[in-house]
Amino acid sequence: MNIALPESIKHFVQERVSEGGYSSVSEYVRDLIRADHKRMVEERIDTLLLEGLDSGQPIPVTADYWAEKKRRLTKRLSKAIQPK
Repeated sequence: MNIALPESIKHFVQERVSEGGYSSVSEYVRDLIRADHKRMVEERIDTLLLEGLDSGQPIPVTADYWAEKKRRLTKRLSKAIQPK
């Protein structure tokens, strides 16, 4: 993959490579892409959490709630892994 950049941006990238401890421009670009991907994933999680908060009436989450949730999920998992 080749990327054409104006001279001013090339200079900026070279400075970032030198100052940021990167071994190459490619390493710097990979780091930027990873950071962008992480940001997108975090935004998606935030969106899902907000949708969950807005999805209905709140319920109290107690130790009993978690115990019942675990019991139901364990039962569901055991059914899913049983040979037919």
